[in-house]
Amino acid sequence: MMSGVWAPYRIWMQMTRIAVDSQVIIGLRMAGMMGMMAQSPGEPFRMVAEKQAAASESLFAVAQATSRGVPADRVVSAALRPYSKRTRANSRRLTRRG
Repeated sequence: MMSGVWAPYRIWMQMTRIAVDSQVIIGLRMAGMMGMMAQSPGEPFRMVAEKQAAASESLFAVAQATSRGVPADRVVSAALRPYSKRTRANSRRLTRRG
């Protein structure tokens, strides 16, 4: 599916999406910390906890993919997927609140 001539572009798009969503999240969370917008009381804890969970999921996905012998582009995509899932969800959640 990912392998082939388009694989680097798909990975680049995945990373770009994560970067854009991350900037939105950082901006909204900073605004919440400065009191410029409403922020749930558990948001600071959530910021830290979700990164730990995403890192664990990413490492597990890489281990699974490499143990199956999949091509490198699919290993990278598997490693990025947990971060992508969280940044997309956080971006949606925080923009609705803001």
